[in-house]
Amino acid sequence: MTIDISGRTIGEAFAEAVALYADKPFLMAPPSTGTMRTISYREAAGEVERTAAALTEAGYGTGSRIAILMGNRLEHLILMLAFNSIGVSIVPINPDYRAGEVAYLLQDSASDLVIVEASRKDLVEAGVTESGRSVPIVVFESFDGAFPQRSGPSLAGAPVTPQTEASLIYTSGTTGRPKGCMIGHEYSLMIGERYLNMGGIGILREGAERIYNPLPLYHVNAMILSFFGALLSGNCQIAPDRFAKSTWWSDLEATGTTVFHYLGIIIPALLSAPPSDRDKMHRLRFGMGAGVEPELHKVFEDRFGLQLIEGWGMTEMCRVFVASEEPRQIETRAFGAGGPGREVRVVDGEDRDVPDGTPGELLVRHSEETPRRGFFSGYLNREAETEEAWRGGWFHTGDTVMRDAAGMVYFVDRKKNVIRRSGENIAAAEVEDCLYGDDRVAQVAVIMAPDEMRDEEVFACIVVKEGVTADAGLARALFDHCYKHLAYYKPPGWVLFVDSLPVTGTQKVLKHKIFADGTDPRDQSGVHDFRTLKRR
Repeated sequence: MTIDISGRTIGEAFAEAVALYADKPFLMAPPSTGTMRTISYREAAGEVERTAAALTEAGYGTGSRIAILMGNRLEHLILMLAFNSIGVSIVPINPDYRAGEVAYLLQDSASDLVIVEASRKDLVEAGVTESGRSVPIVVFESFDGAFPQRSGPSLAGAPVTPQTEASLIYTSGTTGRPKGCMIGHEYSLMIGERYLNMGGIGILREGAERIYNPLPLYHVNAMILSFFGALLSGNCQIAPDRFAKSTWWSDLEATGTTVFHYLGIIIPALLSAPPSDRDKMHRLRFGMGAGVEPELHKVFEDRFGLQLIEGWGMTEMCRVFVASEEPRQIETRAFGAGGPGREVRVVDGEDRDVPDGTPGELLVRHSEETPRRGFFSGYLNREAETEEAWRGGWFHTGDTVMRDAAGMVYFVDRKKNVIRRSGENIAAAEVEDCLYGDDRVAQVAVIMAPDEMRDEEVFACIVVKEGVTADAGLARALFDHCYKHLAYYKPPGWVLFVDSLPVTGTQKVLKHKIFADGTDPRDQSGVHDFRTLKRR
């Protein structure tokens, strides 16, 4: 039995989960966090009710947004449920952001309040100051049970519906600043339901799964996909601080993990450890993620005795694709097929369908009658961009794929100007904008370069202004400039000074012509490598 989500809000679904699974484990922190602890459904409900009551007393309700800046801790998820139960939308902030990035999110989201853990209070204060807004700050560890009164009219008691905004999640914008994806209650519950109905080897048993998700809670994967899947089926989500190879197997053993999530370096990192008698001494049923290299897929499954389910999804949609039924085609980049509520087209640059076996852009919709059902509600403050993404009644994903005659879809490449480093999407334009902030830079083009550990890395090709010496000292200074203003993973891992960049007649840089076809940019003479400096 799982919870029926039809016409329900998150608060209503959670209330039913508490009634059904009261004393079952709901949230768990593994030993690697310092103290292993478990919160039951009943215990979580008590915290949710107390927090929601305090927010209501302070005038928060449907139409409010509250930003939250925490690491991967269970309280993040408790607060989200409390917010959602009274119609408040959560705005999660990446803890690795710098003050300027925090300021932008506070400005764009118009958040009424920020809740922050003590260790990151200075960052939030600097962000609030830079934003120019007067946003109250609550330090989580010092919370006394009363929230600051909301500025403006009270919104307490306003109706909450399945279409009410539940979260505002920022994704890397392809043209610069991140875009806020407005996600409703219906989307959140539908993505959880999809998680429970992957089929094939991906069947989740009611009240029997322990789901270890080391991905950050400010992303849709851990905060919504696996979390609401667990909530709707009486299962438990385990939230480590982050992925750590050294504590992975001990965490899984101590928590009784049955399902785990992966992205980026997790699979190659686990394979890099020496083989051990413990490799198959686990309770794992399967792993779910994306981006495992085909040549590593079978190697991992054979060594550890479990199967990996490759999938595909976006923050903008809950139409998650998974290759969970045989033949999974693990020697390829197959990630699933279309189906009811998940209609697919593959098109060329003019939105014309291409034949099977031909690469093209992936377009998705729910159905002809209700194309946007279960998708995000739109990009905040960017109506034109929202409509452009939905032109012709299909959501344009920006990813290049190929479909075979049987309907299986294979990932080929990202059409968007985005670099994916260890599971993080980095907009090249945002890094370029930051580099242009140094007055010694005349032109810059940020591209992707392959990286054996991180999958992809940021590579900056820079033309300096006349009279400026392009040397190692300047390269380091430009890296430091980016590192100061951008989250640690965004600055260029490599910097290369070039005499010029190829451009069109309208002076648009032709990135694909910077290097000859088949050239690895890392092999160029004069490349400066800063990858080891990209640390939290």
